[in-house]
Amino acid sequence: MEAAIVIYVIVILLLIVSLWITIGKAGRPGVSQIVPIWNIIELVQVAGKPGWWVVMILLVPFANIVFLIMTFNAIAHAFGKGTGFTVGMIFLPFVFWPLLAFGDANYKKP
Repeated sequence: MEAAIVIYVIVILLLIVSLWITIGKAGRPGVSQIVPIWNIIELVQVAGKPGWWVVMILLVPFANIVFLIMTFNAIAHAFGKGTGFTVGMIFLPFVFWPLLAFGDANYKKP
């Protein structure tokens, strides 16, 4: 049981560090990824989407899923990746977010 907890903590830390570095590559403060609400604001800004998307993601049930997927897609495209990479960011985040953070992908403002 304790081994599962350790693995879980390691995966969560990997995701936090990956998001931190990815947002930092976009010229935004990476520390925002450990602060609730601010992390969504920064993700939306990196994606180049309007600010009202933050409200949709945080407050509107079911629509939030759609808007978050579109935000991830815009982030993937801003780093030169395709829609398949977006699918990976959603279903295998512990693999694809580190690839975005530690890989050679460069941010191009959308």
